[in-house]
Amino acid sequence: MAPFEKAQHPKPFKQRKSFATRKQEVAGIRSKFPTKVPVIIERYHREKYLPPLDKTKFLVPQELTMTQFVTIIRNRMTLMPSQAFYLLINNAGIASMSLTMAQVYKDHKDEDGFLYMTYASQEMFGHCGSVYQLSRR
Repeated sequence: MAPFEKAQHPKPFKQRKSFATRKQEVAGIRSKFPTKVPVIIERYHREKYLPPLDKTKFLVPQELTMTQFVTIIRNRMTLMPSQAFYLLINNAGIASMSLTMAQVYKDHKDEDGFLYMTYASQEMFGHCGSVYQLSRR
């Protein structure tokens, strides 16, 4: 499998939009869709093996479990069953797969109101160190 050369977006979502814009966007989303969780998913900047997603923003039903959400993202990327895939919350840790999106959102939402996730392959862990080290880079 050939590595991917360029990320889908050159800058992370937080750098493309101001804090005020992001906060206003979440307020609008939450008023229209109170039972949905606004999630931003971006590819880890050093990821070489997983394909970029076709979009960054997702509105996820709050009762969905992390296991169900990971399955949806895997399907969007059309990954092979043998391809490892991890979703890091706030670039720092992996949430329990039994938690609902509402629980993860409550515990880890950003001050702008979005829940930020980064996806990466297992290869990244072997080359870059632990999840704790990733959050410090």
